[in-house]
Amino acid sequence: MIVDMPPNTAPPNRLVVALAYDGLCTFEFGVAVEVFGLARPEMGPDWYRFAVAAVEPGPFRALGGIQVTADGGLDLLEAAGTIIVPGWRGVEAVRRAHARGARLVSICSGLVVLIAAGLLEGRRATTHWRYAEALRARHPGIRFDPDVLYVDEGQVLTSAGSAAGIDLCLHLVRTDFGPEAANRVARRLVVPAHREGGQAQFVERPVPPAREGARLSPLLDRMRERLAAPQPLAALAAEAGMSERTFLRRFKAATGLTPGEWLLDARIARARDLLEETALSIEAIAPACGFPGAAALRHHFRRRMGLSPTAYRARFARTAPESNTRPKKAASPNVNHDERTPSIAVSFG
Repeated sequence: MIVDMPPNTAPPNRLVVALAYDGLCTFEFGVAVEVFGLARPEMGPDWYRFAVAAVEPGPFRALGGIQVTADGGLDLLEAAGTIIVPGWRGVEAVRRAHARGARLVSICSGLVVLIAAGLLEGRRATTHWRYAEALRARHPGIRFDPDVLYVDEGQVLTSAGSAAGIDLCLHLVRTDFGPEAANRVARRLVVPAHREGGQAQFVERPVPPAREGARLSPLLDRMRERLAAPQPLAALAAEAGMSERTFLRRFKAATGLTPGEWLLDARIARARDLLEETALSIEAIAPACGFPGAAALRHHFRRRMGLSPTAYRARFARTAPESNTRPKKAASPNVNHDERTPSIAVSFG
């Protein structure tokens, strides 16, 4: 889900600086290095430059006993367009960088630096689901959303748990260079360019038996192939060779979702692809993804993604929208039809 995404504004420059300190969070730091610090000649000469700024005199030991040597001190932040905060040090330097206009990105516990710097008051933010309630009680001025993987508030961005830092960093690539660049980086990382759902899917639950995954995996593939068609529960259960009650229980154990929720996520993902990669109108995309009409697509897309299909396409499309030559009914004054959220549900049987 994309939350409160601001208009697409390029950062002041492509220099990304990650903070380093003694006791550095190795995984979070490694995410920043992997996405922004690797040489990627295939991405062209405008790709990111990367540096490591020491919060305190080094060298430092990262978790796991790894020794880290920085490229320079906090003066590096003065030239940075984006600053990655992979832990809990560097409050004053971060505050000054924010005042200068740098983009600040926290990964997991890096959130506490942004809080201490007073940069999240009145903003929406996210953090690991284990700590969301405690932080909400301690900082009522911050609008915590524990159900998403990351939040983009323009100049300040926050991610949930450590691995959600990958999602947020890919979002930055997508924002700066477009969806194809993010897809290429994701392919090299062997991760999805955009994960569906939020943190709730990762809350601890029993691991389903291996045999259930083997039985349901082919069915899931077939469900993806026929998203445009109705897929009633009774037919899916019969295809899986189970009663409806057993099918519901085992499907949710294997995927964390009901069949209807899973289909809705898959249909939204297909709609995203078509919005990015084709010039099809919203009216044409809706039935291709299994929605009964454009209004249903708009409703569910906004609920899942946090913005309308038209706004999503304007931000991420690689092609110009198809001109619709069919006559249209006159719209009521001051009505944006993509902004409506009618009470429409997609039937899954």
